[in-house]
Amino acid sequence: MYLFFIIIHLIICLFLMLSILFQASKGGALSGTFGGSQGGSLFGNRGTATLLSKLSSYLAVAFFVVTILISLLSSPGSAESESIIKQEADRTTVPAAELPMPAEEQGNTVTPE
Repeated sequence: MYLFFIIIHLIICLFLMLSILFQASKGGALSGTFGGSQGGSLFGNRGTATLLSKLSSYLAVAFFVVTILISLLSSPGSAESESIIKQEADRTTVPAAELPMPAEEQGNTVTPE
């Protein structure tokens, strides 16, 4: 499920970048690259700007919603998100029963000289 949302997030990011770059600005942006001033003939001059601005708004909302979903899925409370360092420490920890006992506790007392 997490991977699915990551892929959807990347697709939304790509379309959001493209919709913002295709919008005409004072400098012309990338909209002038693909046909110059005749790029708006399909929707009209104002129709293209309205369509791209609405598309950018919807994609921005989708971006934030998917971002929140991804952050909830990867929260520390989920079962899959245990620290790798903790897993490695648990795996390599030697149980206390296998440790050698000090000489004093084995009944061999050392007498100081």
